Amino acid sequence: MDASDRPNVTEWPGRGRGAKIAVMAQLSESVSLDTTDSSVAVLTVDNPPVNALSWHVRQGIFDGLNQALADGASAIVLICAGRTFIAGADISEFGGTAPKAASLADMQEVMENSPIPVVAAIHGTALGGGLEVALCAHYRVGLASSKYGLPEVNIGLLPGAGGTQRLPRLIGVPKALEAMTSGRHLPASEAAADGLIDEVVEGDWEALRAAAVSFAERAVAESLPLVKVRDRDDQVTDVDPQIFADFRAKIARKTRGFLAPEYNIRCIEAAASLPFDEGIKVEATLFMELMTGPQSAAQRYAFFAERQANKIPDIAKDTPTVDVQKAGVLGAGTMGGGIAMNFANAGIPVTVVERDDASLERGLGVVRKNYERSASRGSIPAEAVEQRMGLITGSTDKNDFADCDIVIEAVFEDMELKKSIFTELDQICKPGAIMASNTSALDVNEIASVTSRPESVIGMHFFSPANVMKLLENVRGDASSDTVVASAMAIGKQIGKVGVMVGVCNGFVGNRMLFMRGAEADRMLMEGATPAQIDNVLFEFGFPMGPFSMSDLAGLDIGWKAEKSTSSTVRELMCESGRRGQKNGMGYYRYDPETRAATPDPEVEEMIRQFAIDRGHEQREVTDQEIMERLLYPMINEGAKILDEGIAIRGSDIDVVWVNGYGWPIYRGGPMHWADSVGLAEIAAKIADYGERLGGRHWDRSPLLERLAAEGGSLAGHQNG
Repeated sequence: MDASDRPNVTEWPGRGRGAKIAVMAQLSESVSLDTTDSSVAVLTVDNPPVNALSWHVRQGIFDGLNQALADGASAIVLICAGRTFIAGADISEFGGTAPKAASLADMQEVMENSPIPVVAAIHGTALGGGLEVALCAHYRVGLASSKYGLPEVNIGLLPGAGGTQRLPRLIGVPKALEAMTSGRHLPASEAAADGLIDEVVEGDWEALRAAAVSFAERAVAESLPLVKVRDRDDQVTDVDPQIFADFRAKIARKTRGFLAPEYNIRCIEAAASLPFDEGIKVEATLFMELMTGPQSAAQRYAFFAERQANKIPDIAKDTPTVDVQKAGVLGAGTMGGGIAMNFANAGIPVTVVERDDASLERGLGVVRKNYERSASRGSIPAEAVEQRMGLITGSTDKNDFADCDIVIEAVFEDMELKKSIFTELDQICKPGAIMASNTSALDVNEIASVTSRPESVIGMHFFSPANVMKLLENVRGDASSDTVVASAMAIGKQIGKVGVMVGVCNGFVGNRMLFMRGAEADRMLMEGATPAQIDNVLFEFGFPMGPFSMSDLAGLDIGWKAEKSTSSTVRELMCESGRRGQKNGMGYYRYDPETRAATPDPEVEEMIRQFAIDRGHEQREVTDQEIMERLLYPMINEGAKILDEGIAIRGSDIDVVWVNGYGWPIYRGGPMHWADSVGLAEIAAKIADYGERLGGRHWDRSPLLERLAAEGGSLAGHQNG
């Protein structure tokens, strides 16, 4: 049910499928109370877009419950208008002043202790605080399409309104552990099987409302017990403590560095070992530790930054966009195949063109294997493999792009090659089609210059593997039209990506900053730091891997040609000695052939040391602190330059790029947010010091960084336009 279809209480009499309205009252700006002819009070929340638990919602429900009891109602139904049940707390209220009006706990207490049945009627999603409210009802009915979850872990928190204590009492400890540490949304069928909801309703919102009223009437007629979840102990009695140890080990790699998953586990342990009221105290204490700590602040910042990135100041909301009914991808390699999968996953037919049949067959074979692997893991239904493959058409003729609404080029990073391709596409693509390049660093304006319609050209930089990585770095050329810019962002959302609009420069935002980090990593190798030491500093900071592990994973021989190799760099030496990285078990590290576990290689370390000495580099001990500063501070400096040049719209956009595309730990917010937390004055001073001692363009201090440091400003909060 869309927001435009939201019920108007003045129109309700006679519409309730047999349940006529006798009394109507508006309790707050977002909550109304209506009473059926069978004395069932219906509380309706109407707080678009997602019925968040804003203060007026809490107050309205609190007043409505009390009003219904005072009016002598026989039962109470809580339902929401619009597209969803309460989908969570109002995050904008987090970390501010004391909550206005009735607290969530006050509201829950009245509901749970009601002397008449309370039924929660759920459609859309019941998430976070919304599910915690529903758990205080005596019964829950939901549409077959509804979903349920406690996803607070995704913003560095735990459910702070009794969810950690009530959910295990309904669905059991093992399932509560999985649900709360992953934030997964449970479908209605699973929720019903687990005992989370009491009845599944087929149909629409009207059917749900009628079913909930009927359930409430039956609860009264049959004197059904007023079930308080807090009093149910059968699922949390005699729980084997080993369950918790095993679960921690199971998720350790995925949750490394995060506090919230561990705190969620501790709360569930409390539910299994303490009385409810004592468990609630543990929940409250741990919730406040997270709420007031830096990790949740960073994750909440990232949550809003991702949404802000969708807004482009000079593009009007009503800008027309291209309706993509068919897509084209040039190249069936790792990147092209992954891009094609994104469109097929969204139900959009896609034509993939390769230079020859063998390359095409090989590429589409990889796509099929990716789908089959996902199906074997349960990530997609088995039947989805053929459904999605059926949307992908292979070809060796670029003319098959003629009816595509968007064509994305995904070939080797060579400017002349890309220009020749766009010259062809200009002749093939229909009027109004978007012509996009997946370039990761090249000048989009130069690519567009060879076409007769540069306004139709844009960069759409996917990240590898493109079918997995969330980031889509859209690159706006000087001539890119408003429609093409708006369309690129809309298409990204349609295929499940996090889109960020950036300007044209070498490397755009992400890779331009990465180049700076790489320069210092290579320089510190020459000074005596080892690959393992440098990588470990970034790993401990929270990155999944460091620069040398990443090089091994990608392959050291990418772009290397033996006939042109001159032993002039460490990488050339490595390739000349037969080291290719993980692919042949030897790179900066040695790799176990079975487990692929990496072990530092003394032979490589000696090779690097001798290479450095031969070129006059004095060897010394490099501390971990210096490594961290020299890897990350040039990135901060370059990010400030990117902002100053207008390449990025906002400092927060840079953070969205790095969190979603480069593995920056979300619990540190992103490089701009992290810099603010460290202190811009301190970072600016360190950059000046390193610049004097080391030299190099990446140590030339950004004027914007200097100004913000002097003014006490913020990189994350800086915005252009």
